[in-house]
Amino acid sequence: MKFLYTSALIALAAAAPAAAQDDGDAPANGYFNGFYVGGTFALDATANDDNGGFAFDTNRDGNFDNTVLTAPTANPPSVNAFSPGSCGGTALGRTNTGCGDDKDSYGYAIRAGYDTRVGGGPFVAGLLVEAAKSESVDYVSAFSTTPASYTIGRQLDHNFALRGRLGVSPGDGRGLFYVTGGVAYGRIDHSFGTTNTANSFTENNDEEYQLGGQVGGGAELYFMPNASITLEYLYSNFDDNDYFVGVGPGTAPATNPFLLNGGGTNLRPANTDLNLHSFRVGLNLRF
Repeated sequence: MKFLYTSALIALAAAAPAAAQDDGDAPANGYFNGFYVGGTFALDATANDDNGGFAFDTNRDGNFDNTVLTAPTANPPSVNAFSPGSCGGTALGRTNTGCGDDKDSYGYAIRAGYDTRVGGGPFVAGLLVEAAKSESVDYVSAFSTTPASYTIGRQLDHNFALRGRLGVSPGDGRGLFYVTGGVAYGRIDHSFGTTNTANSFTENNDEEYQLGGQVGGGAELYFMPNASITLEYLYSNFDDNDYFVGVGPGTAPATNPFLLNGGGTNLRPANTDLNLHSFRVGLNLRF
């Protein structure tokens, strides 16, 4: 998909000279030199490798570095209660027979920014603010020896970003190739599901705002004196380390694996990064 995106940028660059109008049609302040507002529509894809499954805090000391063990017996001895493994997706049943895919979906954003020609030459520097929303959801599932399945979903519901961009505008200046990067502040929504009906489960910090970073690149082309189209790739990374699920007794006996080391266990995804690829097409109105 990255190859296709790169190819699209090359094709756009090749088309720019052919699409160029007379210099007299250029805006009074020149191309890429002033304020703009715009919006984008995106195809978003989660980028997490969640095969690591869950991390557990069985003594609730805040460190997710424990193993959930079954109650020791003479034969067999105590074993890892999650030895059936995990997968990066939604559980299809109680046992580890495979998982469904993450939900890769669409996203959209609105933005406002300012560009300026550096020294009147081909280089362009700019700054933009953006509000975006994504419908994609990342899932991770783990399976216990009970047997039972456990699934956590997380979604970058919306985020606000401040990014800079730096690019070069060759030829008549109608086109621009640029890189972009900056900071973002977004709300991560979580969901939890399990086939375990014995223990109790309490989600904590399931709607949390987190600080993240963004980096990407793209191309932009004027097709009218005050309007341009964009193709853009953006990678977002957020640290999702506040969410966890507290597992309590419910109706389970004292020999329940979740209860053996202090009466309860906290669990969360082992990978606390939430990553998102976004492939965007957009329209800017320039002033």
